[in-house]
Amino acid sequence: MILGHIGARKGSKGVPRKNFRMICGKPLIDWSLDQLFAHPMVDAVVVSTDDEEIYDHAVAKGALAVGLRPAHLATDTAGKFGVWQHALSVSEPLCGTVSAFLDLDCTSPLRLPEDITGALELYKSEHPDLVMSCCEARKNPYFNLVEPDASGALHVSKPLPGGVVARQQAPVVYEHAASTYVVAPDYLRRAKGLWEGRVIPFLMPPERCVDIDSPFDFRLVEFLLKEAQGVENNG
Repeated sequence: MILGHIGARKGSKGVPRKNFRMICGKPLIDWSLDQLFAHPMVDAVVVSTDDEEIYDHAVAKGALAVGLRPAHLATDTAGKFGVWQHALSVSEPLCGTVSAFLDLDCTSPLRLPEDITGALELYKSEHPDLVMSCCEARKNPYFNLVEPDASGALHVSKPLPGGVVARQQAPVVYEHAASTYVVAPDYLRRAKGLWEGRVIPFLMPPERCVDIDSPFDFRLVEFLLKEAQGVENNG
């Protein structure tokens, strides 16, 4: 039993009510929700939200009727892991024992169905506690990420002996891309946070990892979605 999950909190400081805002013809959440319902490996879907309109919308499309999330998980300081734990606990009585918990971030609608398949297959083959979508970082702390010291002078964030004079010499660094996760249910039940267990990367192209956190991000993702739709229509 693979349970697909989307967390969609009502509030948003960067883009007001972004999770239900229309983008390219449908609410933002539906770009991810429709992927879950359409994917052949996903057996049930749950949406964790404090927004009654989003909840009713998701249940009408076929999501599990688990009720609204608790108030302490609806603040802007509530962590993703606690939301996952709650969603799993209220879903299993309705759908049965879960073998993989698949989370899609609804603010990252550019993923493709094959990204979901790839993450699930990596989880199945490697048996980690958590698969996390990542892309190669555009900036590297060993080379071109800097931070000020007490005097205000800049230094490379993670200096190496002898220094790094070219990006190719720097250790590989990944960017945590809030897009696609697969979590072991037993890990969700026993752990207290994301990084306690064996977390492995599922690499995605950076152009499919853009996360909406600001009005500019929304415009950028809207442009990229329109471009992708144009490719599909002309293909």
